[in-house]
Amino acid sequence: MKIGIGSDHNAFHLKEEVKEFIKGLGHDAVDYGCFSEDEVDYPGVAFQVATDVTAGKLERGILICGTGIGMSIAANKVPNIRSAQCHDVYSAERAQLSNNAQIITMGAKIIGVELAKKITEAYLNVSFQGGNSGRKIDQIMDKEREFLLQGSCC
Repeated sequence: MKIGIGSDHNAFHLKEEVKEFIKGLGHDAVDYGCFSEDEVDYPGVAFQVATDVTAGKLERGILICGTGIGMSIAANKVPNIRSAQCHDVYSAERAQLSNNAQIITMGAKIIGVELAKKITEAYLNVSFQGGNSGRKIDQIMDKEREFLLQGSCC
């Protein structure tokens, strides 16, 4: 799979470790930055990875910031994206199996390197199965399309 990976400065070192781990699993890891510990705002990185996922340039994405929260919120602003914050293996599996999340996020200030690798592997080793979960995802995406057609949500 072609996996986009990105971070802010808080997660630069963890991103580098996860990127190499992804390659070791046999996937293509496309690095969207940041490329040093110099301060950078995460929304641009999240928007670019999410946009490239929706355009079909990437199959999935992994985004890392201090907590994983901001990256997930930013990625979820891109239409048709489902991003899930994951800090344990079970959540990473369910993000894909139950929610067909194209992106997961993690927090470098929350988890360490070895857990990040386990989460990454769990997420990349499963595929969405549809079923009852598919019906729920369809409902979520239908509501998103409705909001987009209205031009606002409220």
